[in-house]
Amino acid sequence: MDKIIIGGGRRLSGRVRIGGAKNAALPILVSALLCDGANIYDNVPRLQDIESIQRLLAHMGARIETDGSSVQIDARGLCDAEAPYDLVRKMRASVLVLGPLLARLKRVRVSLPGGCAIGARPINLHLKGLARLGAKIDIVHGYVEAEAECLIGNEIYFDIPTVTGTENLMMAAVLAQGETVLRNVAREPEIIALENALNRMGAKVEGAGTSVITIEGVESLHPARIEIIPDRIEAGTFLVAAALTQGDITLTNCEPAHLGAVIDKLRGTGAEIITDGRTIRVKGPDEIISVDVKTLPYPGFPTDMQAQFMVLMSVADGVSVISENIFENRFIHVSELRRLGADITVSGNTAMVRGQANLTGAPVMATDLRASASLILAGLVAKGTTEVNRVYHLDRGYEAIEEKFSALGADIRRER
Repeated sequence: MDKIIIGGGRRLSGRVRIGGAKNAALPILVSALLCDGANIYDNVPRLQDIESIQRLLAHMGARIETDGSSVQIDARGLCDAEAPYDLVRKMRASVLVLGPLLARLKRVRVSLPGGCAIGARPINLHLKGLARLGAKIDIVHGYVEAEAECLIGNEIYFDIPTVTGTENLMMAAVLAQGETVLRNVAREPEIIALENALNRMGAKVEGAGTSVITIEGVESLHPARIEIIPDRIEAGTFLVAAALTQGDITLTNCEPAHLGAVIDKLRGTGAEIITDGRTIRVKGPDEIISVDVKTLPYPGFPTDMQAQFMVLMSVADGVSVISENIFENRFIHVSELRRLGADITVSGNTAMVRGQANLTGAPVMATDLRASASLILAGLVAKGTTEVNRVYHLDRGYEAIEEKFSALGADIRRER
């Protein structure tokens, strides 16, 4: 099993290109199920989660061709409405096939999803919404079975904003009869990206980025060429790395507007951040100032940046309080950071972080995707050698992260 070895203490500098957003690419690739013909997607990251969703789409009859960061998906041969357990269990985003398959094939059988162990993340809001569109839904032997001869537009209110729930209902509603209004939806940039992709395919979707999305159903969609937006979480991870190592890093192919909350908190730590079009330059401070963080739905501070920011606070001057308000089990990286010398006390959904002068390298084990990134960051600043094990989690969401950090001057390598 792969592991990453890091010699800490090096100042990072240089330029790094941010890849396509995994969390935008997954629903957009799945949306290919909605139409006949070959869709082409550019700036697709090469990640295990992307490979997993492609295997699932191929199982259903889609033809897939890959050329570097471009992927062509032709779903005119779509024939299988089942997403089996073996293909779904490792990645929760597989549940995104529910809406498109129901809209296109009138029936669907999807295994209940798996994914990272960061919280329950039930799909009841997805199912409630599909039922409002007229679907008959049962859960049988660990599978969601749904059918609807014709989906009918309706008004749907989400009890809490849900990203995948919003995306699933958007994709189901584009082929429903009449108008669908989704209220209290997620507002993430990935939702806007999906709206833009669907509209390029001939859908009529408005309102993404606000709390209300309106969808006027159409009879069919057509293929299109679509570019995946930059990954704001990868970008945020490199921003933290620069601040952490007193570095000077310029990020290219990124979208500063998607990182408002992260940039604001980093400036509070003393980091200098300059944005210019699709680039961000960050200069780390001589002394990191402690700041408090509360994770919130977008445009608040992203839960996917909480673990990385906790590392920064572990070497800051002072005490910070980090509150996790999205997932109930997202402090599982704390025990590993403590092995590196971090002083962190957890009570419920709150972590108190007392900054230390130094972290010290040690063997650690990754528990989920973003925890993996936090351990890499900690290794970059820790004295001595850090060995991060179980990095298959990392490969789900970061493309060649060790190569990118190495190009910035880090002492980092992968051992197989």
